[in-house]
Amino acid sequence: MNMRAAFFHNVADALGSIGVIIAGFAIVVYDWRLVDPIVTLLIAGYILWLSFSEIGAVIHILILGSPPELDTLKLINRIKPIEGIADMHHVHLWQMQEDENAVDAHMVIAEGHWNNADAIKFQAKELLDREFAISHSTLEIECSNHACDTPMVIGHGEKA
Repeated sequence: MNMRAAFFHNVADALGSIGVIIAGFAIVVYDWRLVDPIVTLLIAGYILWLSFSEIGAVIHILILGSPPELDTLKLINRIKPIEGIADMHHVHLWQMQEDENAVDAHMVIAEGHWNNADAIKFQAKELLDREFAISHSTLEIECSNHACDTPMVIGHGEKA
């Protein structure tokens, strides 16, 4: 995103310089003074268009929006069948950068599998990285006997 913004900035500068040269030539040679505000408006319009075309994705990342290409319920339904996982809730997905997604979730370890909790968590993290390209995952492990009383599947809104 930053590289694109820097590139667009340089393109706008270059086009602005070319516009000023053309306007200056038209004023000196043809005494056409109206070209100056026209070129100024064209340059400003181009810069505004570039800004508005890029700002949406930046705002989405800054407000920690969910990655648009990821289906949260599909992710949950893919993790739950792992042996030793009884439930998954309080799932939060967000974009850390343009090409890096993150997840934070509570994972309930099934009764009798507590001794394998670390291996189960590792397996879930591997699956998240391999199938959903989520390399940054924070999975809180809960014992099935002491799991959240009123778990919400996604964030704090939809009941399990």
